[in-house]
Amino acid sequence: MRLKALASLIALAGAGSALAQDATTDWEMVRRPDQKSVMAFMPMDSGLTVAFRCVDGVYGAVIAGLPAASRGARTRVLRIGIGDDEPHETIWNVTTDLTVAVADYPAPLAREVREGGRVSILIPNGAGDGRNLRHDLELPASPTAIDETLTACDRPTVDPRDELLPEIEEDGLPRGVTWAREPRPRYPRTNYAEASAILSCVVQPDGGLEQCVVESEFPVDGAFGRAALAAIDNARIVSPGETPGQYAPRMIAFRNVFRMR
Repeated sequence: MRLKALASLIALAGAGSALAQDATTDWEMVRRPDQKSVMAFMPMDSGLTVAFRCVDGVYGAVIAGLPAASRGARTRVLRIGIGDDEPHETIWNVTTDLTVAVADYPAPLAREVREGGRVSILIPNGAGDGRNLRHDLELPASPTAIDETLTACDRPTVDPRDELLPEIEEDGLPRGVTWAREPRPRYPRTNYAEASAILSCVVQPDGGLEQCVVESEFPVDGAFGRAALAAIDNARIVSPGETPGQYAPRMIAFRNVFRMR
């Protein structure tokens, strides 16, 4: 199981067969400058492998070795608890390998777990027959490796936005917020039939969005993040209970779904 998980992660990192790997007191690393990829990963005795990686400017967090997701599923729910926090619901993208999942918010997760310590992962129906499966991991600290992956993707090693990110609702916006003008990104030139990109932005007084950041995109090599950012200029939100033109500045986050028609 561990060898399969590592092979899946290396493929996601674009490492190919000629990988450069080193094992130190930090997390293990795979670096491929020719493919602009760097990955920090940690195999666990439970059979899971946790990894953070930068591939040509796109950042990601990956868990491999999970029970297989349902065929046809695009996303799956993992309940993650860090330290003494109770597990809370997080959404992950399902890859072509159904035992591998890619996080919606990889950089905040990387900054949170690099100190090491207890991480609980509850997998709904992971044990079959409606029974949940729970992994209680003890992750070692990463003094430099995880920061190397963040820096490679121009992601800050400390970001106050982490504390402001709301949880995504089913419609992709925080509770109570709706679109006045929904962003409609153009489909980039790609062979992918579907994709997604998660953006976080700061709401302006008129409902416009600024300081937008691509939190994640999947697949990583389809330019879907850039397409989502390009569609933000004319987007507007409505916040019931607030006066239009006087909206309080705050963070929102939402999912852009791309499907070829």
